[in-house]
Amino acid sequence: MSATVVTFEELPGLVGKDLGYTDYIEITQDQINTFAEATDDHQWIHTDPEKAKDGPFGAPIAHGFLTLSLIIPLWSQLFDVDGVKTKVNYGLDRVRFTNPVKVGSKVRLHSVIAEVTEVKGGVQIKTSNKIEIEGEERPAVVAEFLARFYA
Repeated sequence: MSATVVTFEELPGLVGKDLGYTDYIEITQDQINTFAEATDDHQWIHTDPEKAKDGPFGAPIAHGFLTLSLIIPLWSQLFDVDGVKTKVNYGLDRVRFTNPVKVGSKVRLHSVIAEVTEVKGGVQIKTSNKIEIEGEERPAVVAEFLARFYA
């Protein structure tokens, strides 16, 4: 799999472009614990494997915001713009956590460019994204990601 790499001038013509799928990455308990430390969210469904075995999911689950944050490193596998001075993660729209991610699960990102808009000094793109769980029908996260590129 190789990323789609375009120039700044090509951005307006990309509406509807399916960027494809990333490789799968595994969600580990160490990753979950590190996120819990960073965010001070130590809820037992994330950080206590023994208690979580008897919980509603039968295992510890990743924080929803941990899974959401994976959009950035995964997205870099799919897309880049050459010849720009600045790239900015501008925000998110319509975020939903639709399926818990159990520790040991593998996730990947699927992304489609939904909109391209001119902004002062640059271009903003909106991508429709799904973080999928290997072997699961429903995605873990559905979100629209906004990025800006300045020439």
